[in-house]
Amino acid sequence: LNMPEGTPGKDHVEEITVGARRARDLVNQMLAYTGQGQFELRAINLNRFVKEMADFLQVSRSKNSVLTYDFAGDLPTIEGDTTQIRQVIMNLITNASEAIGDKNGIITITTGTTRCAAPAGDQWADPGIEREYAYLEVTDTGSGMDESTRDKMFEPFFTTKFTGRGLGMSAVEGIVRGHGGSIEVHSQVGRGTTVRVLFPTILVPAEPARSLGAGDSANSADTDWRGTGTVLVVDDEAVVRSLARTVLELMEFQVLEAADGLEAIDIFNENRDDIRAVILDLTMPQMGGEECFRKLRELQQDVCVILSSGYSEQEITRRFAGVGIRGFLQKPYDIETIRTKIREVLEA
Repeated sequence: LNMPEGTPGKDHVEEITVGARRARDLVNQMLAYTGQGQFELRAINLNRFVKEMADFLQVSRSKNSVLTYDFAGDLPTIEGDTTQIRQVIMNLITNASEAIGDKNGIITITTGTTRCAAPAGDQWADPGIEREYAYLEVTDTGSGMDESTRDKMFEPFFTTKFTGRGLGMSAVEGIVRGHGGSIEVHSQVGRGTTVRVLFPTILVPAEPARSLGAGDSANSADTDWRGTGTVLVVDDEAVVRSLARTVLELMEFQVLEAADGLEAIDIFNENRDDIRAVILDLTMPQMGGEECFRKLRELQQDVCVILSSGYSEQEITRRFAGVGIRGFLQKPYDIETIRTKIREVLEA
């Protein structure tokens, strides 16, 4: 938030922002739990992926634990959503650290391959037919679990701690199931726990995974960049239009607003020579974004439209493939997301 220190209400606004992000994360976890989350799939090598997370994993473990690695050579590639796979790994490391607690202990991340029958979630394999899986295994020397705890560990909001932090292992199970994989758990009270997640392998070479760093998105945008011309912001929510206006005006754009598609068509028709881009909400009353986009294209074939929606980019790409959409903003978005996207689109 670009609010100077001392601004009245700044602390309350920041608390609201944190709460909204937690709500968004919980919704994403609920989608993951049901296996219905939208994934942005890419080829991943688990060895490389974990290595690029290493610094973050080191600061996430408990102070009394030692993190070690045992990577298999020539590990085959899997297909997965990097954000979701990262959530799985972080959850497993957090659970392992909390199992060790205040005692000294060891957390080991192991990778490898195995052949086994395809789980029910693997839509690309015949049930009961063996195929190859790459696995990631997290082992701790912590307190371990009894049979009753193991039976409940995948229930939503189940926790052995005083307070939970969301869907926990149920979200992990949903993510893994959504990737066509499975989870195996072995635990013994007083000896520790091993959790193995298995993902079906593919033959495509892995892409480099993005490393995770503090301020990653904020540092990627050049805050000194300035634009010219006019941007039309079309959204039925006044607070969304206000946020977009604030950011765009800081970037020195002129801003026009419309609360629905019908109003957007009229405004665009009157100002088409000045408008460089349109940020268009997909779901609005009277005339939605999809119909509005078609009419804007009738007025100007090469109109620059950035769609905005709570749907995932994967879903929007599928629905609007090949029709000339220049970019996508997934709600809820923040200042840096708008700044980065508008620059990316206009400089393309």
